[in-house]
Amino acid sequence: MSTRPSPRTLTVQSSQRLSPSMIRITLGGDELRDFPTGFAGGYVKLILSPPTATSKAVIRTYTIRHQRSDAIDVDFALHGGEAAGPATRWALSAKPGDTVLVGGPGLPKPLSQGRDFYLVAGDMTALPAISVNLSALPANARGLGVIEIQDEADRPDIIAPEGMQIRWLINPEPGRHPDLLVDALRSIGQPEGKIAAWAACEFTSMRKLRDYLRGQMGLGGDDLYISSYWKHGLIEDEHKEIKRADADAQLVSCLHERPIEKGRTVRPALFAERSVRIRTRNPSRLHSC
Repeated sequence: MSTRPSPRTLTVQSSQRLSPSMIRITLGGDELRDFPTGFAGGYVKLILSPPTATSKAVIRTYTIRHQRSDAIDVDFALHGGEAAGPATRWALSAKPGDTVLVGGPGLPKPLSQGRDFYLVAGDMTALPAISVNLSALPANARGLGVIEIQDEADRPDIIAPEGMQIRWLINPEPGRHPDLLVDALRSIGQPEGKIAAWAACEFTSMRKLRDYLRGQMGLGGDDLYISSYWKHGLIEDEHKEIKRADADAQLVSCLHERPIEKGRTVRPALFAERSVRIRTRNPSRLHSC
């Protein structure tokens, strides 16, 4: 029996244009009363259109930027121009009193604590989560954050420890120039000490960052969180498909290199698209790959 909570109907309380490429929608309402606390930096699923007899529901995933007892803030990166997707169109037209079905929340993915150096990388879709994570670091934290924005005017005020250097990378064409983030990280070389890295961005950029952070810096397990939030030219459902296939390919690669936790079920597409139960005498967690 599923324990997933039913979607809530939340009401738009306000709409605020934060910058040329970012808009904040504040959601509240009676159904927020039992919303669990501590989910700033986590995510919600916005059900922008329910399923019909001929079409699937239109659902988009967004980060909770701020959480209060009576409201949550959801920030939308605006890109796509005339080809903007349904979430961008909804955010631009949303006005107080409008309602939207909201699923979730999903857990935040914070940076691991107790490290000597922190690396953070992402584009504007990850900026809300990055902002939450940087503000949660200890005051003595040291590291580098590289953040891709579309325009200098998109640069927000970031709360971060003094020892965290923030570099803003201007890219007016989101999804293009996929080497931008990884090149910025490469420029500092290998930091000394124990490192934790967090990265989220467009799919192709993510793969380049992953190759560098895992392959060249040797990060993995609790020291590395990396995810693609979108892919240039694809809608979210299409992005999910290639993201799943990419994860399966990574899993197969890991199985050749490290044992997997005893009894865990995996679904590699390469294994005839069926569940395969892996058993080993020397268990190890997959995410440490």
